[in-house]
Amino acid sequence: MKIVSWNTNGLRATVKQGFFDDLFTKVKGDVICLQETKVEREQLPEEVLNIPGYESYFESSKGRKGYSGVAIYTNVKPEKISCGVGVKQLDQEGRLIIAEYKDFYLLNCYFPNGGGAPERLEYKLEYYDAMLVLMKKLEKKKPVIVCGDVNVAHNEIDIARPKENENHVGFLRVERDWMDAVLDAGFVDVFRRLHPDTRDAYTWWDQKSRARDRNIGWRIDYFLVSPALMKKVKKIEHLTEYYGSDHCPVVLDIDIK
Repeated sequence: MKIVSWNTNGLRATVKQGFFDDLFTKVKGDVICLQETKVEREQLPEEVLNIPGYESYFESSKGRKGYSGVAIYTNVKPEKISCGVGVKQLDQEGRLIIAEYKDFYLLNCYFPNGGGAPERLEYKLEYYDAMLVLMKKLEKKKPVIVCGDVNVAHNEIDIARPKENENHVGFLRVERDWMDAVLDAGFVDVFRRLHPDTRDAYTWWDQKSRARDRNIGWRIDYFLVSPALMKKVKKIEHLTEYYGSDHCPVVLDIDIK
């Protein structure tokens, strides 16, 4: 199974620019997980909603249109689809879809950014804690795959300019501590497990400064898996030459159905 995770930074723009179809025809994902779709299902044309051979599922923000949002396209029909971490005040922004398959759970999540007003960082940290509780709860039933824009660079190797950003949201010690807790709970950061010493491997670049041209980036998009699944992983790739967003797609090849 090939699982693609991509923060599109606006699905309608992605479609308009011609970067959507290639996920199915060239990347050939079996499951395509999109974040920051900024759209509601009814706002999309039929040809985007119904890709031949795929089921599609959407979760959007409640009350704030054009914000956040996630989607899953899958050519393997899930046994069940659910949304949210299960905490009402955290589930208003359309950030999580859970696809339950026969042998695993797939959590497609767009984690909060945490920038701006102080309460947004507080919200982010509460969301982090709720997600880890959920991950542990689901793992008691079957293995878990979490993918998406986690909005934190874990270690200095995951960011081009760590010293300059140590007091910036996305690289704060308190955020990185959460990633430590995820790994301490047994979950595996697939890219870093397979490429422990690889530098300059980023998934997000600031558009305003044209940082992508210079590869001044952050690795903030992840696949986190239960240890039982790590042995089934074949490879993971950052599609850094794939454009259409300030993030690049991350692709996991795993021997699982």
